[in-house]
Amino acid sequence: MWWSAVRLVAAGAAVGVLLYGLDRLVEAVAVRLAARSTRSGAVPELLRGCRRPMLAVAACLLMLAAQPWVRAPAGVAHLLTLATIGSCGWLAGRAAVLLLDGAVRLAVRRRDPGWVGRARTQAGLLGRILQAAIALLALAAMLMTFPAVRVLGTSLLASAGLVGVVAGIAAQSTLSNLFAGIQMAFGDLARIGDVVVVGGEWGTVEEITLTAVVIATWDQRRIVMPMSYFAGRPFENWSRRTSRITGTALLHLDHSTPVDLLRIEFEDFLAKNPRWDGEGSALQVVDTTPSTLVVRALATAANADDAFALRCELREHLVAHLREHHPHALPRVTVAGGREG
Repeated sequence: MWWSAVRLVAAGAAVGVLLYGLDRLVEAVAVRLAARSTRSGAVPELLRGCRRPMLAVAACLLMLAAQPWVRAPAGVAHLLTLATIGSCGWLAGRAAVLLLDGAVRLAVRRRDPGWVGRARTQAGLLGRILQAAIALLALAAMLMTFPAVRVLGTSLLASAGLVGVVAGIAAQSTLSNLFAGIQMAFGDLARIGDVVVVGGEWGTVEEITLTAVVIATWDQRRIVMPMSYFAGRPFENWSRRTSRITGTALLHLDHSTPVDLLRIEFEDFLAKNPRWDGEGSALQVVDTTPSTLVVRALATAANADDAFALRCELREHLVAHLREHHPHALPRVTVAGGREG
């Protein structure tokens, strides 16, 4: 027993030395690959990100290989087996996430905002699903190393169908959200960074989890919506194909308003405003009432934030211009009254 403990310590020390050398080798390879070409940047990131789980797997495998020489108790070998399964699951989960991140970086290089948002959404959802599946498989493999659990699992196979039905009924809401998330990500309904209007609230999709969507509103609030909401109800997506959007500003003016002069001022203001993308603009009289003209000013912008700011600036500038140069164009409220005699 005493010699077995000495052999175990010696094997641990030898494994530590080997792991240190392996760690230095991996770091040197990563640095050399990173310096050789910028296009191979994903490989060094993968090596660095998987370094710790790789070292854990190597340590467990080396210690298991040394068991015939160490002759440690059976409990130690069982613990090493459990550690090996856990470290392999850790390595598989980390590698899956890093590979998906590499796909997102490839999308960023293409400089296509729509493709980037789609890739980030799908990669995030796939990463969570893969990590959950790998964790469940690793836990099942670890439990199956216990003989009692193996016998119990065999006896439960006959009733697995009934258990599956009961679990499916109990988790109906969770499963519907999960499948709705897969439909949302791969059906390209909404992506991270998209501007949406849901339930009368305007905001940006900040995060998509397995069961919910987090929307950041303009006033710094966070709205958490169940994934099934997006699969079963209509919602507005302002940036599904392109982020360009048209801003609208309505003005109620007097009938004597010089619309032609106002249109010239409108075009001059847009030409000097950096928020206007130059794609489209119009100033039109869209309606009349007994006391006012309804003038609509349209201008396109690169995204929803610029469009909102642009229409606010348009409204402020045009009203100020009319107040200064054409005060008679501002609407008046006529109060008629008299004293009965």
